Amino acid sequence: MYQLILLIPTGVNLIAFDADWPSFLEAAEQMPGLIRESVSRIDQVIFGQEYFQRIYTFSFPDKDTLEKALVSKNGENAGRIIHDLTGGKVTLVTADYQEDSLQNIQSFASQDSDE
Repeated sequence: MYQLILLIPTGVNLIAFDADWPSFLEAAEQMPGLIRESVSRIDQVIFGQEYFQRIYTFSFPDKDTLEKALVSKNGENAGRIIHDLTGGKVTLVTADYQEDSLQNIQSFASQDSDE
């Protein structure tokens, strides 16, 4: 799975951002191939400097689908909107995303201890 990740820095006014967020979602949710989206609202920085207050992820089945979505009409429109919402302060990255359950991971550890 591949993700488009939006990092919203601390300098963005969240009241104004939240008011206009639906216009971004309307475009982003129309990107071809989108299968999941999520938000993380950062409430505490445990270590390091505080740079971001929100993290949004948009998941696609593979890198090619994500790249096609970004250059689609809706992807380009969503890009313009998020740029306007953040005053150009958003950080956009793409990432290969993998996930595993702890139960599955631990099953391998128990196999190793049986040897």
